[in-house]
Amino acid sequence: MKNKNKRQYLIAAAVFLVIYVALLSMLVLCEKNQPGAHIHSFADAVWYSLVTISTVGYGDVTPVSPGGHLIGVIFLLMSMGILVALFGSVVSVLTSEGLPMLRLRFSRRSNWYYFAEFTSEADVLARDILREDPDGVIIFGINKEMEIEKPDYSCFFINVSPARIVAHKKCTGERCKLFFLDEDEIGRNLKALNVQELDADVYARTVSGSEKVSGNIHFFHSYDCCARSYWRENPLHPMEDIIVIIGFGKYGTALLERAILMNINDSEFDVSYHVFGDSTRFRQTHVNLGAAMGINEKHEGHDSIFFHDENWENAHDLIRNADRIIICDDRVETGWDIYWQIQRFYKNKNRIHLRSNRVSPDISYFGTNEQIYTVNQIIRTRLNDAARLMNDLYRRSVEESLDWDELDDRLKQSKIAAADHLIIKMRLLLNDRVISDLDYKTFRDAYDSLCEAKKDPAKLDMLRRIEHARWVRFYAYYNWKYGARKDPYRRENPMICEYDDMTEAQKAYHDRAWDLIGEIARQLSGN
Repeated sequence: MKNKNKRQYLIAAAVFLVIYVALLSMLVLCEKNQPGAHIHSFADAVWYSLVTISTVGYGDVTPVSPGGHLIGVIFLLMSMGILVALFGSVVSVLTSEGLPMLRLRFSRRSNWYYFAEFTSEADVLARDILREDPDGVIIFGINKEMEIEKPDYSCFFINVSPARIVAHKKCTGERCKLFFLDEDEIGRNLKALNVQELDADVYARTVSGSEKVSGNIHFFHSYDCCARSYWRENPLHPMEDIIVIIGFGKYGTALLERAILMNINDSEFDVSYHVFGDSTRFRQTHVNLGAAMGINEKHEGHDSIFFHDENWENAHDLIRNADRIIICDDRVETGWDIYWQIQRFYKNKNRIHLRSNRVSPDISYFGTNEQIYTVNQIIRTRLNDAARLMNDLYRRSVEESLDWDELDDRLKQSKIAAADHLIIKMRLLLNDRVISDLDYKTFRDAYDSLCEAKKDPAKLDMLRRIEHARWVRFYAYYNWKYGARKDPYRRENPMICEYDDMTEAQKAYHDRAWDLIGEIARQLSGN
């Protein structure tokens, strides 16, 4: 496309030059033999044309013949066209990308954050970026025809390609960060892949695939971000036995997945998750999950999942007795309809959690843009730090282990699941069900409590049972099963079994997951 436009410009310039030379030649022919003529040569004609077209009009050289006057009129008209074009070009530069690009030139040492479109999600993330990086430069790409309400923070609206933005920074300071947050996930992924060669970090919203495809492309899952945020901010209470999930689309699936991988609290109480929605694909995919949880039946000593084919309206007793109801239909409007119906006829509103972008007083809601589109969630400045640190600590003690960026998606998800469960471990050790800050003091206090717990064989056994349940759940979720020996190709492992059937050495294997708390505390302390 660029070569085609360039060729068109060259053809237009060549045509203009031919016409200009022809007019000059005709002017010389009309004037050189006229009495009192001032134009006798091609050079005189060029001088006259330049003075006329530029509107300077010295008057030292003028045509005297009728033909010369006609050509002079043509030059006057050309001067008007050129002036209009120049004025239009100046206005275009000042009102479109020219002036902003000039202003950007003086901000190259700051961090640049480019958003392909200006959307509500982009606006929320941009605000969170500026809270962490007040000197950051926010750039939105947007069509000129779109009418929007400008934000109340400093930013640029420039309708140019990401490649031009990256090139304009000229590798000064940190690399540009490019964001593709549009709802059309496939389109955004393709658009992100088109900029994979740029010297920039690319963050693109997706619903499938690994988080990292190539060196500079990071895909994030908004549904997974929502689920991780939900369970961290709304942990299970020991008195909660029945959890109802209404809506099993992308959000409902993510919420159940994180509940399976994260909500392993202790072995003294079991939780039953009741799912309403089309679960056919989920059940067909996770065929080995029954090794870790009860599926459509109670499994002694394990949590259970019940998939309901009927509508939730027909499960009157279950709705009445539920300790928590999570409404997470992919369509927000449908979720609100369900909320009002349940709140009016069945349940106290404090036990209903609604996924919604529309915030309303006295309603327990989750999944807002402000919770999902944050620096911590998207750029992952802190969310996966614990997983990376755990992997680094593991590498120090195990030969031939891999660096974080060398891990495949399954191993990376394994580390992330283990890191997400750290907050559960902290809450158990500190007997604080709502703790959320994983700082040095929290790790240190938790490790002190762990050391005391390990002195009691019964408590040590309970800790091992919890970690074994978490470990088995993860591998069963990814369709591993029991095997006499570990075989990653067949997805078999001898430790995928009941805790009581394990050897003492196998049980002690899970101590390391708890001991990492102390290692992380020492790492955070700088020792």
